[in-house]
Amino acid sequence: MSLLKQIVGSYMEKVSGIEQYCERCLRTERWGGRVVLMVVDAAFTSIGLNYFTAVVPKVNEFSDKFVETGRVTNLRELAEVGTEESKQIWKNSRSWYMAKQIASYLSGLGEDRTAFRAWAAHSSLEKWKEDPIGRIRGVGIVTYQYLRMMGGVDTVMPDKIVKRVINVILQTSGLEPVSDDIVFVNKTEEIARACGYRATALCWMTWLIQPEGKKIRMEKYSNILGKI
Repeated sequence: MSLLKQIVGSYMEKVSGIEQYCERCLRTERWGGRVVLMVVDAAFTSIGLNYFTAVVPKVNEFSDKFVETGRVTNLRELAEVGTEESKQIWKNSRSWYMAKQIASYLSGLGEDRTAFRAWAAHSSLEKWKEDPIGRIRGVGIVTYQYLRMMGGVDTVMPDKIVKRVINVILQTSGLEPVSDDIVFVNKTEEIARACGYRATALCWMTWLIQPEGKKIRMEKYSNILGKI
């Protein structure tokens, strides 16, 4: 375990200051605390495009044209945005279906932030397919976990980057890699606790140490990390 802790620590040293972004995520304060933008972010992210070069600019555009103008001020209004109108920002129909269905469900639970955090607090990893949001077409376990994190649950997304980095850490430590998504999430949460980090911080670390050009993402996108 001491070797594992040492290796994890060497990775975390590369993303010094990451804790502030994770804390904001877990407090449901990303995107200025606007749950509407967090849901749109999750829906756009779900189709696998580059987060910083494709998703973030489009969430900003949605914010400028819909949120800042007062056109969409809460989840209920997001659920009612017309398809053609929304496609002026983002053309993928599945993303919009997902965003509107998530918004519709959560808006029925109460005020945006309270409803989002209440849902996350009562959500289950093991029963994710039975969850009202997990059952929405297009919501896989990665998107489900992403939403749980923004709703305040300290966990990880079992996406390909996170799994690749964490499994390299496991193998370097002399441990077996993990492929099953649910087992992987539980294992990574266990690693985080053993090494003294939040699971969310390990998740963010795997994304932000990825190189783009001559810099890692933590350095390249430092000017926008404070917002998102």
